[in-house]
Amino acid sequence: MGKGRASPVTTPTTPEASAGFGYATGLSCRECGQVYELGPLYACAECFGPLEVCYDYPQLTRAAIEAGPPNMWRYAALLPVPPDIASRPTLQPGWTPLVRADNLANALGMRRLWIKDDRANPTHSFKDRVVAVALAAATELGFKVLACPSTGNLANAVAAAAARAGIRSVVLVPADLEAGKIITTSVYGGTFVTVDGTYDDVNRLASELAGEHEDWAFVNVNVRPYYAEGSKTLGFEIAEQLGWRLPDQVVVPIASGAQLVKVDKGFSELTSLGLVPETPWRVFGAQASGCAPVSAAFAAGYDVVRPVRPDTIAKSLAIGNPADGPYALDVVRRTGGSIADVSDDEIVDSMRLLASSEGIFGETAGGVTLGVLRKLLAEGQLDPEAETVIINSGDGLKTLDAITAVVDVPAAIRPTVEAFQNAVS
Repeated sequence: MGKGRASPVTTPTTPEASAGFGYATGLSCRECGQVYELGPLYACAECFGPLEVCYDYPQLTRAAIEAGPPNMWRYAALLPVPPDIASRPTLQPGWTPLVRADNLANALGMRRLWIKDDRANPTHSFKDRVVAVALAAATELGFKVLACPSTGNLANAVAAAAARAGIRSVVLVPADLEAGKIITTSVYGGTFVTVDGTYDDVNRLASELAGEHEDWAFVNVNVRPYYAEGSKTLGFEIAEQLGWRLPDQVVVPIASGAQLVKVDKGFSELTSLGLVPETPWRVFGAQASGCAPVSAAFAAGYDVVRPVRPDTIAKSLAIGNPADGPYALDVVRRTGGSIADVSDDEIVDSMRLLASSEGIFGETAGGVTLGVLRKLLAEGQLDPEAETVIINSGDGLKTLDAITAVVDVPAAIRPTVEAFQNAVS
């Protein structure tokens, strides 16, 4: 497909799945509404606004979705992917547990709390979802290399997905990432580059490289509209796992802001398709205080987000110039939610609370989300009586450095009962 401006797209009266993008019909500008043909486009030629995928969905039933595979491809009809995606060589992410967190709810004084635990994805973060959709688009559009700038989890997901698909990967990350994320990217092979700079520096470099390498699909640059749609499956799964209903409240970590925006979009699409009852929901956003540009904008009542230089242990959320920040603000304000941030100490304390209360060892981003939940409860902004879902987006084993200094590792004892009794007393 060409990379220039396309004619406005018309949708058929009876939806029919296309070969490569399912029921997707085009790309529409989120600012001015201009519509383009499906292709490797991510910015509007008229106003430079971001593009997103638009669809002409078929009539779907709960039974049809439930009959699908036990991964995110059960929602293939709601994504810009080919109808046979489930049979292609992907990591088959999704359908991660929704854990009823009664112990944690009791500790916090809440009536009903759930944790959407995306540690269970193949590379142990939600990024496997978005990469799977980006890979499908890249394949359809004829790209030969899967690439990305990353704060760590995306690097893991891109390198692994490319290895599974049998194509080359190129991954760029800040050099000061957690060692676990660097090692678990290197192990998959491909081209891996560490950069002396912040994520925003890395992202600028990736944008320049995308312009020079026309056969490279940078998942969060030139195929970003498709990539971002993968986060909708978090919303789809939450609703289905709750028995085809929406939670009253959901707390979502904010890095670029796309996950929060797409969870809300997923809820909206299920409602419009009649798959869940039409009920209100509130969306809350969570950031680390060391990188909280969206939280600051929300508190100040701004519609724009001022970039910051990140300084936080929550490196997976350390995006100082979040592309979807303004849209996250729109979602939170429209639904009656709010956005807050917590300190590094609060992040670590919440990581420990999540692990000790529910046996879930989340990464620093999970500590941010739970920390903000606790803060919003204390401030009276979040209803303790309302059914609430929080998202744990990654595995604590990737961010061991954050808690190493605050956990007690016992000294070794002699293998005797007397030594054991002395140790535990």
